[in-house]
Amino acid sequence: MNRDRLLAATPLLAATLWGGMYVVSKWGFDAIPPLTLVFLRVALGAAALYPIVRLTTPTRSFSRREWWRLAGLAVWLTAALSTQFVGTELTNASYGSLLTVSTPVFILALGVTALDERLTRHKAGGTLLAVAGTLVVLSGGGEGGGVVPSFTDGVVFGVALLLVSSFCFAAFTAFGKPLVRRYSALETVTYATVLSVPLFGLLVPLDVVWRPAALASVPITLPVVGAVLYLGLLSTAAAWYCWYKGMEYADASSVGVFFFAQPVVGILLGVVLLGESIGPGFFVGGTLLAAGVYVVNRADEPSDSAAPDAA
Repeated sequence: MNRDRLLAATPLLAATLWGGMYVVSKWGFDAIPPLTLVFLRVALGAAALYPIVRLTTPTRSFSRREWWRLAGLAVWLTAALSTQFVGTELTNASYGSLLTVSTPVFILALGVTALDERLTRHKAGGTLLAVAGTLVVLSGGGEGGGVVPSFTDGVVFGVALLLVSSFCFAAFTAFGKPLVRRYSALETVTYATVLSVPLFGLLVPLDVVWRPAALASVPITLPVVGAVLYLGLLSTAAAWYCWYKGMEYADASSVGVFFFAQPVVGILLGVVLLGESIGPGFFVGGTLLAAGVYVVNRADEPSDSAAPDAA
C-alpha cells in the first residue's frame, strides 16, 4: 500500500476511536448530563489541539470568508454532537449504533451534490455493501443485538435527533473538505473545534432545566475522569484530526465509508472488555462491511489522491 492510500485510510483509526465510545459512555453518560459531557469533551479536545497548531504550523491570516466557513463548521459540529448525546440519552446505544449507518449515506449524497464528486459504481456499490454488512452486524452481532426500546414520544424524539446528528456530522465532513485541501486537516479541525466551544457552553444550562439535580451530584471517580479524558483527547482531538486527514488524500464520499467500522469496533470492545457475546451474524456482517470498505477505497485513483495544495 503506497503512502497516499495509507493516509487516505486514517479515518479508519478515527472510527476505531469512536467505537470505543460505546464502552466509555457507559461511565460518562451515567455520571454527567449529556450537554455538559459534550461541552467537557470538546473543550478538552480544543485545549489539546490549539497548542499543537500554534507550535507546528505557520501563523495564518484567514480571510473573513474563511473565518465564516470555519464558524459554519463549528455550528455543524455543535448541532451534530449535541443532538447525538441527547438523542442517545433519550433512546439507547442500539438506536445510536443503528442510525450511525445513515451518516456515510449523507456524506456520499453531500459529496456528490455539494462538492461535485463523481458517484462511481465502486462508491455506490461499496457503500450499499457496507450498509448491508453493518445492518447484519447490528441486527444480531452482539448480545441483545437488535433490541431497542418501545416507541414512546421520548424515543421518537430521540430517533429524530439522532438522524439530525447524522446529517450534521455529514455536513461537518463534506463542507470541511475545501479548507482541509487548502490548509491542512490539523488547522481546519482545530479552529472549527475552538470556535465551537462557546456554542457548546451556551447549551450547558439546558442540562440544569432538563435534569436539575444532576450537576449537583456528579461523582468524581477514576472511571468518570478517564471517560472524559478519552472523549476529549482520543475521540475528539485525535479522531477528528484523523478523520479530516483522510480528506487530504481522498473524496469525502470515500472517507465516509470508514464510519461503518464504528459500531463493529464497539461490539468487539464490548466482547473484550465487558464480556459480551457475539453471534454468527457479526462475522457475516463484518465480512460484508470489510468488502464494502475495500471496494470504495479502491475507487479513488492516484489522481484523486493527491496531497493538499500548499497555502
